Amino acid sequence: MRKRTLSAATALAVLISSAALVAGTAGPAAADSSKALPMSSVGDMVVDGVHQRIFISDPYLGKVVATDYAGTVLGTVTGLPEVTGLALSADSGSLYAAVPGADAVVVLDAQTVTETARYATGEGTDPQYVALAGGKIWFGYGNGDHGDIGSVDTSGAEPVVTLAQDTELNYSGAPRLVSSPTDPNAFAAMSSYYHRFLLGAYDASTGTATRTARTAPDVGSVGMANDLAYTPDGAKLITATAGNRHRVWQTTDMAELPSYASEYHGAAVAVAPDGTVAAGSAAWYDPDVFVYRPGETTAVRQYDFPGTGGSSGGDSLANSALAWEPGGSRLFAVTTAISGGSARLQVLDAPTKSVPTVTVKVPDTVAVLKAITVSGTVASTLKLPAGTPLAVTRYDAEFPKGKSLGTKPLGANGAFSFPDTPTAAGNVTYKVAYAGDATHIGASGSAVVKVTPFKTALTLDRNRLTVNYGTNVTYTATLGWSYRNRVVEIWSDPYGAEPKRLLKRGTVNSAGKLSVTTKMTRDAWVTAIFAGDTRSGWAKAGSTVYTKAGLTTSLSRHYKWSKIGTIWYQTYHQSTDVLVTAWNNPYPGRKTKVELQVWYAGAWRTGATDYVSLTSGGMAYVNLDANGAEGVRARVRTAYVDTESGDNVNTTVYGGWKYFNVTR
Repeated sequence: MRKRTLSAATALAVLISSAALVAGTAGPAAADSSKALPMSSVGDMVVDGVHQRIFISDPYLGKVVATDYAGTVLGTVTGLPEVTGLALSADSGSLYAAVPGADAVVVLDAQTVTETARYATGEGTDPQYVALAGGKIWFGYGNGDHGDIGSVDTSGAEPVVTLAQDTELNYSGAPRLVSSPTDPNAFAAMSSYYHRFLLGAYDASTGTATRTARTAPDVGSVGMANDLAYTPDGAKLITATAGNRHRVWQTTDMAELPSYASEYHGAAVAVAPDGTVAAGSAAWYDPDVFVYRPGETTAVRQYDFPGTGGSSGGDSLANSALAWEPGGSRLFAVTTAISGGSARLQVLDAPTKSVPTVTVKVPDTVAVLKAITVSGTVASTLKLPAGTPLAVTRYDAEFPKGKSLGTKPLGANGAFSFPDTPTAAGNVTYKVAYAGDATHIGASGSAVVKVTPFKTALTLDRNRLTVNYGTNVTYTATLGWSYRNRVVEIWSDPYGAEPKRLLKRGTVNSAGKLSVTTKMTRDAWVTAIFAGDTRSGWAKAGSTVYTKAGLTTSLSRHYKWSKIGTIWYQTYHQSTDVLVTAWNNPYPGRKTKVELQVWYAGAWRTGATDYVSLTSGGMAYVNLDANGAEGVRARVRTAYVDTESGDNVNTTVYGGWKYFNVTR
């Protein structure tokens, strides 16, 4: 069966694809990690630097989960219905959890992750958030219409619960609480529901919550308020609320200060000891976390968490689920999928480092050994100085693992440009890499130029040659100039159900020639193929050679030979049939043409024509009835006729006439 051969374009693509391709990156954060957590919801998160573990509450399943910094679960405390707010003691010995479903504040041992105490706050109080100040446990309680602050004093023989510590302010929803990092007697509270926004600062040194400042009444509604945090000096509070910013407030008078830009649904905020701010939002199709270095108003880093559920959007940052590693530089976040999937701990390894984006530009195409200009830019939230070294590597068919082109300096305005000459055809990749430093993550970018090879001359003789069946034919391929490769292949693709086969593969001689001899039994498409090399293009040349079918014809059963004129006849009695025996080289479904002519009125007249099926061995037998044919002179021949004989595997051939006459 004839088979299609590769087109020149396809084969060139095969050649050029051998070059190693390097995908460009724009500042990978390879050390960042993510791990699924056995949780259905997220209420709050705190990090214990002493025991190096993370505590996360799950209100839906009523449990607190403790993990290590990689997200491996170390312990779980259940039986905490709707547990939400968490607070860690100053010595990291105890974890306090607000459990509204039990109307209680529960104390857990931070090391053993077991419950050690449970303080009832009163039926229907629904304590949701907790903080420590002035030697007491403070909790925010209430519902969407009204929220207030209560405390638990555990200094005596029995715990003493005091409710309604600020009835005047009337928080919307149970207020979220946070302890001051500088004053052990200070804490702040914020409305958690969207009806009205209130933010207050409190002094607990006297044993009661004395409000020292509050937001102005005209601040109005800012939507759901999901998290708040002090700055390290205790002088400011940063809140995560609705709107595309994280708002900042002065704790002495709650005057509003310049905010941090973020995305619309503010979800969490965390401030590192050095003042670095992580502002988080629940943004499915936008960045989730913005990191601001101390004193700066432009984010040095942004994170957009990928999606793990069934939605097209990314995973969402959970409320109150951002925290810095104590004594370290990592940032922890907990995300949830929009639909399906699970909660995940996200460990952000270098959140304060700027992530450069390296863009590389090259021409679309160029001829091999022709110079090009490689250019591009390095963009970064922290601008790199001119002269910054950039490592350049070229990948091509000769150097699939890359060849260093040295370093090139970054120019003014973050741009670079340098010349180079590709020495190999195919897809040539230029990779430009910046190694990174104390404030930048390493980054790289790449671009691909398609380098065209030199055209290669290749010919093959014998095109349109017609030969007899079984003839030995010698084919010669001639290859012109090539760079390194001098190997040529000669293939035969016979007509009919026969596979393409390699006749010869070898190196051409000094004259550029390679020859092979083969016996022809069918029509064939013979091709010479040159695979090309790193500078010489792929080439192909073909010849169609026609092979006549094999054929023999014979007559038998005659009783003598007779010469009439110049022609010898096989002579038959009219009582004996003439047996015509024919052979063609066999092929499935093939027939031989049988043609009979009779001498009449001084000329040969066609008597009969028929196509007779061949046996599997290529034989056909025809009996001609001679009864009553006394005096007849006739001749017969057989033929293979392309297509008419049932196939097109061979070329038409007619056998010679066989003469006979009939006597009494």
